[in-house]
Amino acid sequence: MQSHIPFPEISPELFSITLGGMTFALRWYALAYIAGLLLGWRLILRAVSSPGLWPGPAAMTGEQVERLLTWIIAGVILGGRLGFVLFYQPGHYLTHPGDILKIWEGGMSFHGGFLGVVTAAWIFFRREGIPVWSGADLLALATPPGLLLGRIANFINAELWGRPTDMPWGVAFPGAGQNCPGVEGICARHPSQLYEAGLEGLLLGLVLIWLVWRGRALFRPGLVAGVFFAGYGAARFFVEFVRQPDLQFVTAGNPLGLAWHIGGYGLTMGQILSLPMILAGLWLILRARRGPGMAGA
Repeated sequence: MQSHIPFPEISPELFSITLGGMTFALRWYALAYIAGLLLGWRLILRAVSSPGLWPGPAAMTGEQVERLLTWIIAGVILGGRLGFVLFYQPGHYLTHPGDILKIWEGGMSFHGGFLGVVTAAWIFFRREGIPVWSGADLLALATPPGLLLGRIANFINAELWGRPTDMPWGVAFPGAGQNCPGVEGICARHPSQLYEAGLEGLLLGLVLIWLVWRGRALFRPGLVAGVFFAGYGAARFFVEFVRQPDLQFVTAGNPLGLAWHIGGYGLTMGQILSLPMILAGLWLILRARRGPGMAGA
């Protein structure tokens, strides 16, 4: 018998309340977003209130950090939703445009949220006269906690699971029995959400904290952002090898769900979207290593 780990009995909802025939629920996924934003906000505040981390004055004041939080929330929600609509299910939303607003039914894209945050932050930095690359470093430092908690919430929701596996740590996710050719009975899958939580959230977060508080990385604007971009992109690229692709990409002639392929080789949509992040990250790292004289960039 194939060994596997049974999926834990965890409800996606912390609690729900019914008032006047309408049900309101607090879900782990929403709590992960809230907690991630708050933890990131606290990290930024800690960094800007530590003079020894900067070659001169901190890139932002505490008051600016407070205002930035509102912009980031808008960028995450709008960008994440529009990214999912455009990157993953454009056909469905073109014929059902009203569904775009139904965020409560799920469907958020990290890469879309990333672009939304970049756009919102760039506008905010220009309005406030904040050095762009130093501001980007602070946002990069703040992002891994949200990734860690968000991927754990994905696991609790039994979504975005991995491909079938015979490894002993494979998890039998509810509703994930399809697309398991050659497997009889229970279909165990890679807990790819937890792989991403460990790589993109915990490991990358610890690396960035070390770079800021021990490696004096904020003396080289763009370095922290570059490490984040390259680190996230690489982690996501490799996890995609064991992550089940979105069903709209899986066909009889393309069982691996590759968004681009020639013969039996190709890339998933997640890998395609991660490659520009890796390249941008490497460019930023090389740019930052030229020297510290870029604080006003």
